[in-house]
Order: sequence, then C-alpha cells, then structure tokens
Amino acid sequence: MPILDLSTIAEDFDENPYPHYKRLRESGPVHRVKAADGQEVWLIVGHEEARQALTHPEVSKNWLSSGLYSDRETTEASANMMRSDPPHHTRLRKLVAPSFAPGRIEALRPRIRRIVDGLLDAMAARTERRADLIEAFAQPLPMIVICEILGVPESDQDAFRAWTAEIVAPTGVESEGAAWRDMTAYVSELTDAKRADPGGDLLSAWTMSREEGGDRLTRQELVAMALLMMLGGNETAVHLITNGMRALLAHPEQLAALRADPDGLIDGAVEEILRYDGSVETATFRFARSDLEIGGVLIEAGSPVLVSLAGADRDPARFAEPDSFDIRRPAKGGGHIAFGHGIHHCIGAPLARLEGRVAIRALVERFPDLAEDTDGPLEWIPGAMVRGVRRYPVRW
Repeated sequence: MPILDLSTIAEDFDENPYPHYKRLRESGPVHRVKAADGQEVWLIVGHEEARQALTHPEVSKNWLSSGLYSDRETTEASANMMRSDPPHHTRLRKLVAPSFAPGRIEALRPRIRRIVDGLLDAMAARTERRADLIEAFAQPLPMIVICEILGVPESDQDAFRAWTAEIVAPTGVESEGAAWRDMTAYVSELTDAKRADPGGDLLSAWTMSREEGGDRLTRQELVAMALLMMLGGNETAVHLITNGMRALLAHPEQLAALRADPDGLIDGAVEEILRYDGSVETATFRFARSDLEIGGVLIEAGSPVLVSLAGADRDPARFAEPDSFDIRRPAKGGGHIAFGHGIHHCIGAPLARLEGRVAIRALVERFPDLAEDTDGPLEWIPGAMVRGVRRYPVRW
C-alpha cells in the first residue's frame, strides 16, 4: 500500500479536513500515511473500523511500552489513565469514576448557569456590541468550572488558561516545554497542599478516597489525573461551544429551529455539533501490540495507529447525508464517537455535554442578533488533534 504524505494534501487541511477524509474513505477505511512530523502511521477514517480499533485488545494506549522511551519516561507517564491499558487503566478509572457519575455532574448545572449568565452579562455590557467569543465566553467558562471542581484558586486561573492553550496548540517547542513544566510543578504543589489540608473540592476528595482493600491514588497518579482533567476538561469544551456556534450561525434554519424549541432540541443540537464538527479531530496515539487486521488491512506489530474521529463521524456507511448539519438527526447504531469509544471513552463527557447545552442555549436565547464579525479568514489551530479556531469574532 502506498504511503500518503498528509502534509502535501492541501493547504486548507486545518480549515476543512472533511473533503480530504472523504476522499481517503472512498478508497478504503485504513491508510498508511506520513504525519506532519514525518512519522509513518496507520490512519483509520471509517466509522466501523474506528470503533473496532478503539476497542481492539491488541491496539494499545500504553505506547510507552513500545520500547522507544526511557524507563524514567515510562514510569512518569504510566500514572496517566489516558496512556494506560487494563488492568492498570481499570484500576485508575475505578478510583475516579464516581466523581463523574451523572447525578454529581447534573448537580453542577445551577453553578454552570450562574457562570454562564455572568459571562454573558459582561458581554452584553460592551458598548461596542462585539467580542471574541472564545476570549469572552467559550474559554473562561470551562476553565472556571474545572478550576472550581479541582480547587484551583481564582487568582491562578489565568495562568492555567495560558498553560493549557500552549500545550494543546503549541507556539514553539520551548514554550510548550515550559508550559508543561510550570503546570506540572503547580499541580504537584497544589496536590501536596490538598493532602495536608483537604477541602471540599475534587482533588481533595481524591486524596482521601479509598476503595475496598485500601487502594488509593498515589501522589503521582493524583498529579497526572489533575493534569488530564485540566487539559481534557478545558480546551475541548472551549471548541465544542465555539464550533457549535459556528455551525449554527452557518445554518440559520437550524439556529431558528433551536430558538423556537430549545427544550426539545438542545440535546440533539449538541450531539450533532459533536458529530458534525467535534472539538477532537483525532484520538491520541495508539500502537499495535501484535500483527492485526482492521478493515481488511494488515497493521504490523509496533505500528502507530491514529483514529480520525472527525473522519469516522462523516462516514456515509453510518450516517445518512453525513456532510449535512441536522440538529434533529436521529441517533442510530450508537451515534457518533466524538468522545471516543470503549474503555477510553472520555470520562468527562457528561460534564462537556452539560457545559455545551447550558452555554449554547443561553447564547442563542440571550443574543438573537448574534453574527460572525470577521474581516478575513479565521486562524485555525494547526495539526489534527484539536479542531477549532484561535479567535472567533462576533457581534450582536
């Protein structure tokens, strides 16, 4: 099978990758490609094949065990639930899963609504009646929520916002490394403070909770879990909200339908936003632990595997008219995989959904004249991991 160099496909790949995924899908669900960094990987763009890869026991998340990394790097990262396989992953997820139970997440709705209302009040007070929606609303909302949940002081939230933005969409190798170091050092100190003097926040609860038999998260695992929450619970929600508003403003008939029946359509609108233009374009790296076959293609042991969530969620074999945005789209066959699939399905999905539903509904109700305010092309976040723009100017 010939190797496709993704960097040569087109200059507009960051802006609109969907036609390119479509062309790949039309010639097969699995492709050998060369990523932007020159690494050769297997890219999966078919929906059924993506689900198979995300649940295949021989497609590993613990890519550090591939032998390409030092023992120190392997040890430091093994505490991260996102980079582990069963039984270690099972243990970590069991220890933190109760914190994300539906009832606990739903209990956050009043506080999220108060934060949303406060941010929208500040927007409404602007005499110029225009703003960058990301800076004014979509970015501070999930950051405030996740910081409050974890127990991060309000005075430190701006620093967290800068660190996470740099890590998710690096502006340089040195700046990315500095952000990781500073954020890790801060979270380590905060974890130690919570262990010494617990409060009513989630990080404190994790330091004290024990499972039957006395199992509990180690200090290293606590730090890794907090970092994962800060990254996974912030930038992805930012772009869920922003991508959602871009889609709705680009489809005025859908926006009008949502305004006419917010109670009946907001849940479906958020699910369609996630399918149509979700905030995570490609799942994090996996690798094949042994030779295996997916979509009729042999993937050799040791090969890196990337699952294109964006490509899979536009697969016509799963969705009728997949390139159409339809907030009334009926879910069938398990729906989209914007939050992943299988044991690594995003543990924070209920929180992201809640934030998206509250935020988008409040925006469309509060600002009936909301419109894009762009005087040129939008600046897209580079790469195939996070799907979103750096700024989204709007007026009302």
